Amino acid sequence: MNSTASTDELPSSTAPLAGVRVVEVSSFVAAPLCGMTLAHLGADVIRVDPIGGAADYNRWPLTEDDESIYWAGLNKGKRSFAANFRDPQAHKIIRDLIIDAGVLVTNAAGRDWLDYDELAAIRPDLIHVQVLGRADGTGAVDYTVNAATGFPQVTGPENLDTPVNHVLPAWDVSCGLYAALSVASAVYRREITGAGTKIVLPLEDVAFATAGNLGYLAEAQLGLPGRGRFGNAVYGTYGSDFTTSDGARIMIVALTPRHFRDLTELTGTTSAAAALEAALGVDFRDEGVRFEHREVLGGLFAKWFREHTAAEAEAALDGTSILHERYRTFAELAADPRVTNNPMFQKIDQPRIGTHLAPSTPMSFDGEHPPVRTAPANGDDTAGVLAEHLGLTDDEIDALAAAGSVRTQQKDPA
Repeated sequence: MNSTASTDELPSSTAPLAGVRVVEVSSFVAAPLCGMTLAHLGADVIRVDPIGGAADYNRWPLTEDDESIYWAGLNKGKRSFAANFRDPQAHKIIRDLIIDAGVLVTNAAGRDWLDYDELAAIRPDLIHVQVLGRADGTGAVDYTVNAATGFPQVTGPENLDTPVNHVLPAWDVSCGLYAALSVASAVYRREITGAGTKIVLPLEDVAFATAGNLGYLAEAQLGLPGRGRFGNAVYGTYGSDFTTSDGARIMIVALTPRHFRDLTELTGTTSAAAALEAALGVDFRDEGVRFEHREVLGGLFAKWFREHTAAEAEAALDGTSILHERYRTFAELAADPRVTNNPMFQKIDQPRIGTHLAPSTPMSFDGEHPPVRTAPANGDDTAGVLAEHLGLTDDEIDALAAAGSVRTQQKDPA
């Protein structure tokens, strides 16, 4: 069963990052995902935005009342501080918050009041994470970075002569998790040595490093044949999708000899596969050989899938070692027991959005997933943060709101 998370629930004092305070000045995916990950792990994360919200505050998808489901999804568990980014007084306040917290995560480049050297001169143990588009400081986003990686040229159906972009912002997601890891690592280092850390994380380098780590760049540098498009086939092993009698599609992956043996036994093609091996002079226990002959093997297996419904095929596959999954829509997944009965998902009553299941972290700690807390609205926590961390009085906070330096959720004086 999924528990209902309280909107007022604070991070546990036993959470992995309890006691760590982070100021986040960010927008879109990578830096907000970093901050949310840290918040899930127990850090007190204060997201600082312009009054009215940053460029991502109203990003799609939206509710019928034009509230951003996207923004709420990436800012769970944070506190929201709203300030006038054009006001020098607001700049000073934000700098004071950063110096008090000791950790800054930002993708807002080129702002003097977020400069590492100036902040570290006041707080030498500052942990400062700067997410950039490119290492040279020029701008880039996930989809422009992806265009440079080569992946769109090998994505999509065979024989297609145009690039295919991914839908998942994979580089943003990877960058956000790298950023969270860098904060956790720097906090650990500071605990041991007392030293602060300046961390620069270019989004483009995240993508390029991934292309290198997976062997794509070395393959090209060593002069090997260029990677092609293979549709839904899995490069270097046997993987393919098949259509069932009722029109569903199921992805099958046979990484090991056991997987392949079970696949031939299930589909009644053991003898045919053995005869094919003999005729071709190959050994299908080699996954590279299975990849090379994927089309003829697919022809052997397709008949069995055409003769069974999706339910029949899944039931039969469940009794084997074969890696498999039916293609599903987001709506189907949202209703799937692997979501609805998953302790990672917890029911929250998100203000402005509604009640729904929201994920905590994929990892559990001592058998428990961290509690999910709701996302704030712009400026929800401005007054509380000013009072708690900078010691301002109600009158001082009201004066800042009246001057337009900050926004509180109370009605600002005219």
